Amino acid sequence: MSTHPARSLSRVLEDLGSTLLDLLHGDAEATGEIGGVGIHDPHDEQHYPPRAIVLGVGVHGAGQIAELLGSLQVHDAAALVVRGPVDDADELEEVVGETGVALLALTRGASWAQLAAMLRTLLAEGDVGEAEEATLGGVPSGDLFALANAIATLLDAPVTIEDRRSKILAFSGRQDEADAPRVASILARQVPERYLRLHEEHGVFKELYRSEGLVHVPAPTLGDEMALPRVAVAVRAGDEFLGSVWAALRNPLTPEREKAFLDAAKLVALHMLRFRAGTDAENRLRAELVTTVLEGGAGAVEALGRLGLVDEPILVMAMGLAAEPGEDHAQVTAERQRLAGALAVHLSAVQPRSAVALLGDVAYALFPVTADTAPARERAVQVASNFLERTGDRAGAVIGIGSVAQEPATLPRSRANADRALRVLFSGQTSQRVAAIADVYVDALLLEMRDIAVANRDELSGPLARLAAYDAKHNAHLVETLRAWLDAFGDVITASASVFVHPNTFRYRIRRVAEVGRIDLQDPSARFAAMLQLRLMGTRNGGGVRTESTDPTAAGD
Repeated sequence: MSTHPARSLSRVLEDLGSTLLDLLHGDAEATGEIGGVGIHDPHDEQHYPPRAIVLGVGVHGAGQIAELLGSLQVHDAAALVVRGPVDDADELEEVVGETGVALLALTRGASWAQLAAMLRTLLAEGDVGEAEEATLGGVPSGDLFALANAIATLLDAPVTIEDRRSKILAFSGRQDEADAPRVASILARQVPERYLRLHEEHGVFKELYRSEGLVHVPAPTLGDEMALPRVAVAVRAGDEFLGSVWAALRNPLTPEREKAFLDAAKLVALHMLRFRAGTDAENRLRAELVTTVLEGGAGAVEALGRLGLVDEPILVMAMGLAAEPGEDHAQVTAERQRLAGALAVHLSAVQPRSAVALLGDVAYALFPVTADTAPARERAVQVASNFLERTGDRAGAVIGIGSVAQEPATLPRSRANADRALRVLFSGQTSQRVAAIADVYVDALLLEMRDIAVANRDELSGPLARLAAYDAKHNAHLVETLRAWLDAFGDVITASASVFVHPNTFRYRIRRVAEVGRIDLQDPSARFAAMLQLRLMGTRNGGGVRTESTDPTAAGD
């Protein structure tokens, strides 16, 4: 078991080093706790978690690397990873010493996406859960990398833990002592197809499925590739085959080590069950914690502590996906779940302490900000916009952003405001896909006023009721005329063009509006009342507010 802290660079190098990462310059022990993973983008404003490991995708040459190391010092980054091999790497030792940012090289052939996923898995250990860490056999529960290292120590051989489809779930250190097929498996996180076929032809998997003991696999020969013998053991939970553990051997195992290997397989089963259930369990736990936080009350502070979000301003994002008429409900539900997962990944790259949970039909995100300032709110809007741009127009999702909550007691208000902004986006009154409540507050207020009018079964009254009744009888377009005139601030030329009539005809109609509606269009209060009622009516008469019966005094032309 590792003696290094889970969120340290030393632990990362212990678990991933020699196979994926090489430390070129810097002191791994001096970096402290790693705050998260960042990806360098030269064409965008950079926002990294504190003490981040930054992936320098596309950064090559000593000059570019030195420049980036200097900028990462300003961002308080812990380490920079670039693609290896690095030319003139010795020239960078002094720069690393000056900046304090460790420099690592990613092995040629390894995927940046794979590295990012593995780093986030390692660094996320224990982010959500009880304050005291649960262990299985002295290894943190569900930590397959730590368990692989423990087994490798017992066997004095590098090992991998694989699932039923021979996908690499975790691997130990010292993989450089193995062979080319093992390294290829780890780089791809999957045993190469050519070796899978060879094992199938030799009946290795059949024996593994039915055997309770160790399965000895002679050194496979495939062309000119040289490989070491293997010993594998099945991992089972009752009658269920969960996967297997493989050791690459330079020397045969002693009877004591064979027994230790068999005993370790039972412990691996417990960890794999935890690993398999971990995602669902963590999602359920996170959803419960996010729900508790959004509802406020006595448990909100404790839930924020479990999420690592205590004592900092937070705003709530609400993402919704409208269902098209006739669209399959199961398909929409699956799409909502997919988008919620994608949003969680996106926000974790920007702000690792974010928490996302799908509650009903809406995915809510708790997004930490630096303070309740305009730049902080604008950044949240930009982050949400970037996410929707990457999902494309096909998904049809929209995101409402609430107010900043300075303390846990105000988080329910932030959620309510995010829901209000989301409703405005769904109303069709704007073509935006992202809106903060501060930007659509009046539209949200009008929708709520319309709700009150509908709930009270209110009817149009006064000038608008008389105009609507007159239009219904004479098809005179007086309501349309008044709307156009108010929208144009009394400019007859602009208003008449908007409704496609001659200006003189429009002037006649606006006079009829004043006569029939008995409204003083020179009175600011009368104009405001008319504009408000028109908004509540919507685009058609009856858009939430009913019209009075025909006023007999309005008859006549």
